Amino acid sequence: MFERFTKSARETVTHAQQEARDRKHGHIGTEHLLVALFNVPHGVAAEVLDELGVTKADIDADIERAVGACPGLSDRDSEALRTIGINLDEVRRQIEDVFGPGALDRGSDRHRRRRGSREKGGPGRMPFTPRSKKALELSLRQAINIGDNYIGTEHLLLGLLTASDSLACELLNARGVTLEAAKTAITGRQRGAAGA
Repeated sequence: MFERFTKSARETVTHAQQEARDRKHGHIGTEHLLVALFNVPHGVAAEVLDELGVTKADIDADIERAVGACPGLSDRDSEALRTIGINLDEVRRQIEDVFGPGALDRGSDRHRRRRGSREKGGPGRMPFTPRSKKALELSLRQAINIGDNYIGTEHLLLGLLTASDSLACELLNARGVTLEAAKTAITGRQRGAAGA
C-alpha cells in the first residue's frame, strides 16, 4: 500500500511519527496523522482543512484537551479516564510537584528506548494504533472510490474521516468537518485543476 503514497502522503506519515514523539506518546494514533497533515502545507488535505476553517492550532489544542500530555495512553484510555472525572493534566502537575519537572517523561523515554530496540523496525520506530492502521487502509479505499491510482494527503484525510470511531474523526466532526464536506471540497479542487 505504501508504494502508492505520494511524496506528500509519505511526509505526512513521517511527520505523524515526529508529532507522537514530540508529545511523548508511545504510539502513532489518528490524532498524530491528523495534525501531521498540516505539516505538509502543499498537500491537498491542509488546503481543504484551511478552506473548511480548521487550523493546526485548533487541532493541537483539541488533542491536548482530549489526550493530554500523558505518554503511553491510547485514545480509548484517555477518553475512559475523562468520563470518570480524571484530569490527566492535573495528575501530571501533581506528580511533577512531588518528583520534579519531567518526572513522567524520564521513565517513559528510558522504557521506550529499551522497547524500541526489540520492536520490529529497530530503535526509534513507533507502532501505529489499530485505528490509525485502519484509517490508512481506508485511505486506499477512498482513493480507489474516487478513481485515483495513488494515495495523497486528501485520501489520508478521507480515511481519517471514514474511521468514525477514531479520535481524529471525532475532533474533525466537532469542528464541523464531515466526510461529505471534505469529499465535496476535494472534488471541487480536482474539477478546478482539470478545468485549468
